[in-house]
Amino acid sequence: MRILANLLAVTAAGVLLGCHSKVVDVTLTNTSQQPVTTIAIDYPGATFGKDRLEPGQNFHYAIKPTDSGPLKIQFADAEGHTHNVQGPAVKKGDEGSIQINFEQSTATARIQLSGLKTY
Repeated sequence: MRILANLLAVTAAGVLLGCHSKVVDVTLTNTSQQPVTTIAIDYPGATFGKDRLEPGQNFHYAIKPTDSGPLKIQFADAEGHTHNVQGPAVKKGDEGSIQINFEQSTATARIQLSGLKTY
């Protein structure tokens, strides 16, 4: 009986380890000399945000796009002015990473994605 229980446990672990969730890891980095605040990243299917990023600070978040479209990046500079930037496009099934660097007046994104075909 113990052998059967161990075999079932090993099989279950193998199934769980074999599952791979397709996500895009997003890293927000404040590359400016002052804080940026009220950060909102809108992507197909959802939104996430961060209240404040100090100079040099990073914030990591995993997204799972449920449709196709561009990221919409909104944030406030140190003087409270709101900035809107259109980011790169993502689509359902993408996985990879996006690096978004914030300056006081703009944000730039570097993207490394691989879209996976679903059958």
